[in-house]
Amino acid sequence: MPDIAVISAGVVTRAATAAAAMQENARRMERVIAALRAAGVADRDIQTSNLSLNAEYHHEDNQPPRLTGYTASNQVNIRFRDIRNSGRVLDVLVAQGANQINGPTLTLDQPQAALDEARANAVTIGRARAQIYARSLGMQVVRIVSVSESGGHFAPPPPMAERGEMMVAGARTQIVPGEQKYQVALAMVFELR
Repeated sequence: MPDIAVISAGVVTRAATAAAAMQENARRMERVIAALRAAGVADRDIQTSNLSLNAEYHHEDNQPPRLTGYTASNQVNIRFRDIRNSGRVLDVLVAQGANQINGPTLTLDQPQAALDEARANAVTIGRARAQIYARSLGMQVVRIVSVSESGGHFAPPPPMAERGEMMVAGARTQIVPGEQKYQVALAMVFELR
């Protein structure tokens, strides 16, 4: 089961001037980051992933574009080490001014143990199949000549449909970890006699 959820949360603000858009954005983002820290999210688990300021224009036929204001955006990636409480924290972030949330990406903090288990299972399966081939040919497995791994990885779950509404009146956001599949592909060469 995944033990880490990575979710992007941020603030988008609009104002008539670039300075006003950035100032309002910074004010709201300070509240969002303070809420993350108050919820026990460590500084090492909060990382700015995007900061942008863009001019907005209104376009009319046969007219030059007219500047209508500015949009500022600030996003952080948050690594939640307690998946069960991540939904509650997201609700708090929205209350503190976050108006963009994307994710989650669910994963293992330390995937090596799962990959090593997959490797051991792959070797067991490879040996069993070599025995089947040997018996079918009237031979015996003498030894393993070589083993090579073509890469271990996890098979992510299918993407979740985007959720436009994070909270319905009285409902609380939940992140359900489910399971992930880690797989390893081995090529094994056996000597048969």
